Amino acid sequence: MIDGVATDPSSNSSPSSDVKPRRARRTRMTGAERREQLLEIGRTLFAAKGFEGTSVEEIAAKAGVSKPVVYEHFGGKEGLYAVVVDREMRRLLDMVTSSLTAGHPRELLEQAAFALLDYIEEYTDGFRILVRDSPIPQSTGSFASLISDIATQVEDILGREFKNRGFDPKLAPLYAQALVGMVALTGQWWLDVRRPKKAEVAAHLVNLSWHGLDGMEAKPRLIGHRKS
Repeated sequence: MIDGVATDPSSNSSPSSDVKPRRARRTRMTGAERREQLLEIGRTLFAAKGFEGTSVEEIAAKAGVSKPVVYEHFGGKEGLYAVVVDREMRRLLDMVTSSLTAGHPRELLEQAAFALLDYIEEYTDGFRILVRDSPIPQSTGSFASLISDIATQVEDILGREFKNRGFDPKLAPLYAQALVGMVALTGQWWLDVRRPKKAEVAAHLVNLSWHGLDGMEAKPRLIGHRKS
């Protein structure tokens, strides 16, 4: 045994004979693993550079594969982007809808606000992708359609509350869009500034929403000169 290398005693080779080291085998990814890798790389690049600023070449290079591998899994950059957007939309929608568990309407508002802010904090790259204007008309959705989906969840809650207070429940969809839109736009602003703290942002959002609803007129009127 010389320097950890086994030798054949019957061999005439001298100890100084060249011994080629074995190459370490690279673990080959399964198709599912490669797909997930490409999705994660694409997600990071789309968040940082946007759709137009990201190329198939860059995605492939970061994954250590050739361009045809990306095309094989997604048909191109558009297909990869569409899957990334669809996943993020489902994740955010699930977080918001699963958070609405309270019985009191004010606490429901708190839960909805926290769910969106939690998503922004935990999945920042995903939110950056969602709030960009989608360059693909045939993609699975947009941020506006996602907000509309979330508002639909809130709509039923508001409708019941309106009915109990003697307001027209048919107007619940309008107010649901307004409330969810307010939280979403505030979330876009908070994405970059991150101040004040999340709980304080949620408290202020609920303060405006709840006290606005609490003092709401059954038949709102305009006080300016324009009436139509």
